[in-house]
Amino acid sequence: MLPAAKGDIVTVQYTGKLSNGEIFDASPDDRPLQFVIGKKEVIPGFESAVTGMVTGEKRTVTIPAADAYGQKLPERVEEIDRARLPEKLNPRVGDRLEITGHDNSRRIVEVIAVSDQTLILDGNHPLAGQDLTFDIAMMEVVKQPKLF
Repeated sequence: MLPAAKGDIVTVQYTGKLSNGEIFDASPDDRPLQFVIGKKEVIPGFESAVTGMVTGEKRTVTIPAADAYGQKLPERVEEIDRARLPEKLNPRVGDRLEITGHDNSRRIVEVIAVSDQTLILDGNHPLAGQDLTFDIAMMEVVKQPKLF
């Protein structure tokens, strides 16, 4: 068996856990994750973790935040005036909203504080700033001609 390398199609089962052991994601038993190594279809640390694995191999890896969803960036937290919201919208802390930026791009933000006049929104990925642990089982490695 040849180890997984850049350009190969890999199929894995995985469970992702936070540092406190809480499971935040897992592949369904009947639908393992399939992706091409090197195409940036998964977070960089996950791609690195499966590189070199062979079919049937299992491994547990901890991926630092920098190789997962990055660090929390303070510039992605912003305070907005409630007057900018539709009148019927009554957001609460923890709600996730889709907003349109100045350049008409859309993004998802989390409401982290609410007052009568303003909202504080966090545009960081929910897992930003966290080291993530993955239990990974390599189900299949399909070698591909080197395309890139």
